[in-house]
Amino acid sequence: MKIEKPQSWPQTVEEATAIQEELRGQVIVKDDLPQVRYVAGVDAGYQEQEQQTQAAVVVLSFPDLQLCDQAIARCPTQFPYIPGFLSFREVPAVLEALEQLTILPDLLLCDGQGLAHPRRFGIACHLGVLTNLPAIGVAKSRFIGTHEVLPPERGSWQPLLDQGETVGAVLRSRSHVNPLYISIGHRISLPTALDYVLRCTPQYRLPETTRMSDRLASS
Repeated sequence: MKIEKPQSWPQTVEEATAIQEELRGQVIVKDDLPQVRYVAGVDAGYQEQEQQTQAAVVVLSFPDLQLCDQAIARCPTQFPYIPGFLSFREVPAVLEALEQLTILPDLLLCDGQGLAHPRRFGIACHLGVLTNLPAIGVAKSRFIGTHEVLPPERGSWQPLLDQGETVGAVLRSRSHVNPLYISIGHRISLPTALDYVLRCTPQYRLPETTRMSDRLASS
């Protein structure tokens, strides 16, 4: 998979903020997907006292969710740990891993936020724009926003609101377990994103893409 990567990465919060403000206007929030035959899970972890970032990507067939391709990449951690700017730590290594794939995914499920971000540009948006692939943010915890009480049944969801704007949804992926926080990354609408996340989550709380990429990133 060929990716046109940035020539350099920001070194300060001010530079990173400027990039987020510039690129967020490129996010497409409506359905612009091909036929989805392959879904990819993206995750990252750290080694050597967080001096090295290790990113993992798995590609699963859809809808049967069988592993078809995978890749790991390591690179020096580019940015300090600052909430709201985590994509600048993870994206450089993730792009290196994506370049190794022999199967082009039709949809990315990212372990993190998309529009549910203070500047509406979490890692799912960042990766979506840089790769021009449809992307969904699938987060385990809430970063911003509020929501109404969520029914306990699988498939129930509530809008996630921030300053009067719907930035995502809180989704019960399994009955009576903690929900997931779903938001648009790129080239997909929120209802379609919810549908694909549920279809990628047949048994456990987390999508199979997330479970496999997390396991690979931690190996």
